[in-house]
Formats: sequence, structure tokens, C-alpha cells
Amino acid sequence: MNIQPAVKRETMRVAAFTAAGTVVMIALFALGRAIWPDYVPFDWRVILGGAGGCIVAILNFFLMGLTVQKVAAQEDEERARLIMKSSYSRRTLMQLLWIILAIALPCFQFAAGIIPLFFPSLGIKLTGIIPGLRPKD
Repeated sequence: MNIQPAVKRETMRVAAFTAAGTVVMIALFALGRAIWPDYVPFDWRVILGGAGGCIVAILNFFLMGLTVQKVAAQEDEERARLIMKSSYSRRTLMQLLWIILAIALPCFQFAAGIIPLFFPSLGIKLTGIIPGLRPKD
């Protein structure tokens, strides 16, 4: 399957928002640690959790884009609906498994692993609200 340019372009935009959000989140963890060292964790686990959450969030969006591309090529509406539903279930399961791993494994700071999952949605909403963030094409 060829990846359509629109899927690549939108995935890159979401990846940029998600990566930027993750960097800001890590910086806020560091700032929080400096202000409240007894309450806010900051070590390599925060960075590892943030990186993992960022990757899962971007992968989820990319897989959604591939599914939309595949569904758009379908002529059978019922088959298209089943493909979309199946993709949604698998992507939700992927995120749930990541959340479980982020909580269960001591190598991840759980909040830092979960928060990046919200950045793609936030980036898309900000793009709609702030005119300067809208694509030029």
C-alpha cells in the first residue's frame, strides 16, 4: 500500500505537535522538580516515559491515517465500516497496553508516559483555533 501524501503530511504535523508537547512536558517536570523536589519526580524515567508515550501517540495517528486511506478506497460501505471499527479497536488496545506498561514497569514514570497520548488531539484543536498554525496548502 502506498502512503498518500496527505497522510504523510498530516502525520508529520501531528508528530511535530506531539514532540513539542512532550518536550514542554519534560521541561515542566524539571521545573516542578526544582520548585517542589519532594513532590515532582524528574529523572531518566520521565524522559523514557515521555518518549514512549510520544511514539505511541504518533503511531496511533499514523495508523488512523492509513485506515482512513484504506476506507476511502473501499466501494462496499459495510466493509469500510468494519475496517474502521476494527482499526479503532486495535489502536485503542495499543494505547491501553502502553498505559498498562507505563504504569506497571518501573523504567517509566507513568504520568510522563500517559500525558503525550493527549498531544495529537490538542495539536489538532489548536490548529483549528489559531490561524497561524493552519497549513498553508
